[in-house]
Amino acid sequence: MKKPSEMPGTTIIGTGSCLPSRVVLNKEIATRLGLEEVYIYRVSGIRARHWASEADECSVLGEQAARQALEQAGLHAGEIDTILCSTTSPEMGAFPSTASLLQRRLGVRGASAFDFSASCSGFLYGLSMADSLIRSGQSERCLVVAAEIKSRYLDSSDRATSMLFGDGAGAAVLSKSQDSHIGILRIRVFADGRHAHLVRIPAGGSREPMSADTIKEKRHTLRLEGASLFRVAIKQLAPALQELLAMNHLTIDDVDHVMFHQANSRILAKLASRLNIPTHCLFSVIEQTGNTSSASLPITLDVANRQGRLKPGQLILLGTIGGGLTWGGALIRWSG
Repeated sequence: MKKPSEMPGTTIIGTGSCLPSRVVLNKEIATRLGLEEVYIYRVSGIRARHWASEADECSVLGEQAARQALEQAGLHAGEIDTILCSTTSPEMGAFPSTASLLQRRLGVRGASAFDFSASCSGFLYGLSMADSLIRSGQSERCLVVAAEIKSRYLDSSDRATSMLFGDGAGAAVLSKSQDSHIGILRIRVFADGRHAHLVRIPAGGSREPMSADTIKEKRHTLRLEGASLFRVAIKQLAPALQELLAMNHLTIDDVDHVMFHQANSRILAKLASRLNIPTHCLFSVIEQTGNTSSASLPITLDVANRQGRLKPGQLILLGTIGGGLTWGGALIRWSG
């Protein structure tokens, strides 16, 4: 029988990210909404966000992030067995999947490719699926991409959403590891459909197909009940992360880096306070990227990685919450 240290595991061997070239500062948003720039920053922690141009596509952003991750991993795209794509802004509606379009751009043939939707928790759900595929022996190497163009689903006059969301993509390459003590230690993901109304796009699906009336009423744009979502986010995510640490016989003092979904600065601050996270452990990019939905966690991870903040053997805690309602956490022992 293999010893625990000899059991196969899953490790992240490359990360990448991509932000559209257009930078939208608070001044532009404030002018449109009749607000002060300082107010937007005070309530959101955001100074700028990136919005896609008309020529940008989800698979284009995803490809750039994926190629960065592959280059860092020292692999070419053909060595990937599975492509998993998290998106709530799919490139072509129901089908074909954005993952298939991304696969074509990467020049990969034969590898399985599929989309999934878990809103802002999508990247963590993708890591969980990829980890399971690798540990079960169904895949050797997986590419997990989260690509979002949320700006096309915003009502420009809605204060609750138009100041928060940005576009972008993040990616990670996962590979089989011979040491289960390195890489992904544990991932837990959850959902509760009772809170589905808190973040939603009412029209455009089979329940309420797109029509002249839904366009006129802006029912194809993002709706957010911010105050209620804030309360539920703290209530669900904080204890889930505490339980995740306890399951691994760890405390927050054992963690080197904490990265949350970049929703807004108030949620980040409240979670940090509730979990007693030291300031130097909490890493955030929300000030310059805004809320990029499922892409925010891999973008944050990649920025920290490329800035040289992540050292081999360090413990990383990831946490996220999103529409559905979905949430979850992950513990990763960085392999470098």
